[in-house]
Amino acid sequence: MEPEGGMLRIGTRGSRLALWQAEHVAARLRAAHPGLAVERVVISTTGDRVLNVALSQVGDKGLFTRELEEALFAEGIDVAVHSLKDLPTEMPEGLALGAVLEREDPRDALVGKASGGIGGLAHRARVGTSSLRRRAQLLALRPDLQVVDLRGNVPTRLSKVERGDCDAAVLALAGLRRLGLEPAIGAVLDPDELMPAPGQGAVAVQSRLADARVAALLASIDHGQTRIAVAAERGLLARLEGGCQVPVGALATGVSGRLLLRGLVAEVDGSVVVRGVLEDAAEDEASAKALGERLADQLLGAGAREVLARVRVAASEGTVPVWGGA
Repeated sequence: MEPEGGMLRIGTRGSRLALWQAEHVAARLRAAHPGLAVERVVISTTGDRVLNVALSQVGDKGLFTRELEEALFAEGIDVAVHSLKDLPTEMPEGLALGAVLEREDPRDALVGKASGGIGGLAHRARVGTSSLRRRAQLLALRPDLQVVDLRGNVPTRLSKVERGDCDAAVLALAGLRRLGLEPAIGAVLDPDELMPAPGQGAVAVQSRLADARVAALLASIDHGQTRIAVAAERGLLARLEGGCQVPVGALATGVSGRLLLRGLVAEVDGSVVVRGVLEDAAEDEASAKALGERLADQLLGAGAREVLARVRVAASEGTVPVWGGA
């Protein structure tokens, strides 16, 4: 029998979007388990504190999740809420992905002087992003663009665009919608134009593997179709040994009971983009993950191995450029 009452402590980052996600999880749990009391615990992460250095030079894994995981191990919280795209593919021993909520639209969006999309941007327009994945794809489409590093939470990034630090910026559509910032959207970008990050648009809830009570609570809000789709995307990312600061994109969509997975690996300057598509039946996480691994192997064989090696060397040496474009 599912637990109906008791207390649950939810760990979250302190940004507006993170707090929205935590409250969304709390509301879903309260609806499924009347009488459940929820306490929100705000935790600062490395990615929140280090804002004057490009993400590609801070480190590769756990920038926005490590401190939340440490609080789980210390039993200071019962669950941790993450943007799934921030969660490393390798789960620490003793922790589990307790729930994946139904996904919001995973696409990226242009904000600022961007009503005509990427093709409508002025010559040598300055476009802000902290993501190597977005940088690479922007420059593949428009080598003339100047891509500038843009850090901070969603409202901070929008304010930087408004005051002219850059002409436009690329942000996740899901975050803009969740914060009610749709008026800022100049264009929604098709995945064939700019592939999203693996897991983008999905909210993940992490818990301790041995906590059966919490597992039962979270099972009621888990969305099976989303979990399977992101398992394929994360399977691809894991096989490529990529973190959130490696230029890898992936998107899985259901097609007539099957899963269609698209993926890409790109050179940071956009000069090389390796793409692939694979479709197969994927009825559970294991088969979806295997699909992602197979597509990753195809990409590696088609040139992605060499691209990723160059990206990692550049990142380790701190030579990933802040400005792109010709």
